[in-house]
Amino acid sequence: MRYLCLPFNIHRMPLLLGLTIMSLSMNFSQAQRLRDYGIAPGVMQPGPLNAITDVPGVRVGHVTLIEGQHIRTGVTAILPHEGNVFQQKVPAAMYAGNGFGKLTGYTQVEELGNIETPIILTNTLSVPTAADALIDYTFSFEENSDVRSVNPIVGETNDGYLNDIRGRHLRKAQVLEAIRNASSGPVAEGCVGAGTGTVCFGFKGGIGTASRVLPKALGGYTVGVLVQSNFGGVLEIDGVPVGQELGQYYLSRQLQQQDADGSCMIVVMTDAPLLGRNLRRLAKRALLGLAKTGGIASNGSGDYVIAVSTAPQLRIPYRSASSLQKVEVLRNEAMSPLFMAVNEATEEAILNSLVAAHSMEGREGHRIDALPMDQVKKILKKYGRK
Repeated sequence: MRYLCLPFNIHRMPLLLGLTIMSLSMNFSQAQRLRDYGIAPGVMQPGPLNAITDVPGVRVGHVTLIEGQHIRTGVTAILPHEGNVFQQKVPAAMYAGNGFGKLTGYTQVEELGNIETPIILTNTLSVPTAADALIDYTFSFEENSDVRSVNPIVGETNDGYLNDIRGRHLRKAQVLEAIRNASSGPVAEGCVGAGTGTVCFGFKGGIGTASRVLPKALGGYTVGVLVQSNFGGVLEIDGVPVGQELGQYYLSRQLQQQDADGSCMIVVMTDAPLLGRNLRRLAKRALLGLAKTGGIASNGSGDYVIAVSTAPQLRIPYRSASSLQKVEVLRNEAMSPLFMAVNEATEEAILNSLVAAHSMEGREGHRIDALPMDQVKKILKKYGRK
C-alpha cells in the first residue's frame, strides 16, 4: 500500500485511503514519560500537560511514515496560534548552537524578528518538500491571495540510519495533513512524526515535550518546549551518568563505538511578552538543557533553537494603517525565571523523547534499541535517586 496524494484544499482535505502512515494528533496510545518513573528534573512546576501545548493557542500535529523495512520517517507541525500566521505574524528568534544543519528561514527571522508560517520538523532531505508545502498552505488562505513572498520555517535532523532518506518519501500532502491535524491537547512522543527514525545517545530518540509555569508573582507565564532528538554524547538523567553506567556513550568501546553526530531541533513557545532580542536570549538558554542531558554539540550535529512568543498583543499584522506599533514587553531583569524554565523544560523534553520511544528496526536491517528503563531505574537507585 502507498500513500495516496489526492487533490485537496487544506481547509477541506478529504480522507486518504489505503494508508501505510499514521496520522497522530489527539489519538495515540499513551507512551511512558519520565515522570511516570518518578523522575522529575528541576525545581519548577510543569503545566497541566507538561507539554508545549500548555502555552495557550499552540497546537502540534504529526504524520508518521512507516512502510515495509526501509521507510521510517515523518513530519511534525507546530502552530503558534489558530489563525492565519502570515496575516498575524508572531515574534521569534533562532539560535544555532552548532550550525551543521538545513534550517530554512533563518536569515529573515534574524533580520525581522518574526515568523509567518507554522514550524515544520522533518528529515534532512525532505526540507524542500516541507517548505513547498508551507508555501501552498500560506497560499490556501483567501486573504493571502496577493502574497508574493513567503518565509517557510523548516527544521530537520538526519534519520538516514533507520530510514531510506535518499528515497525522499515525504509528500506535500502529508505535511499539510500534519498541519490540519494539529491539536492543542496532549502531544504524542517518541517514535512519531519527525522523530520516527531518529537516534539519541545511541538509543532510540524521537519527539519529546515538556513545560514549566512561572509563579504568579513572577508573571505566571508558561514556557513550552518540543524537541526532535537525534544527537550523541554521554547520557545523564537527573545528574546521574546513565550512559556511562550502561556502557553506551560517545568515545566508549575503543573510542569509536558510537557516532555523536546527528542533530537536535528545539522549539520553544511562551506566552511571555518578548520580542526578538530576548527571545534569542531565551533560545540560547535552551542549549543549557541539552547540555544537562549529556549532549556535546558535535561537529556534525545541527543544534538549533526556534523561540516564539505567542502573546496576542505582540502579533504583527501583515498590513496596518499605522507605521507605529506600540507594545509592552518584559524588561531584561524579568528574564531569569524564563531562562530557568526553558533550561528545565528542554532537559525534560529530551529525556521524554527517549523514555517514550520504542526499539525500532529499519533500513538494511539496522536496529536501535529503546533506552532500557528497568536498568535505568536501578542505576538511579544506585546513585540515591528515587
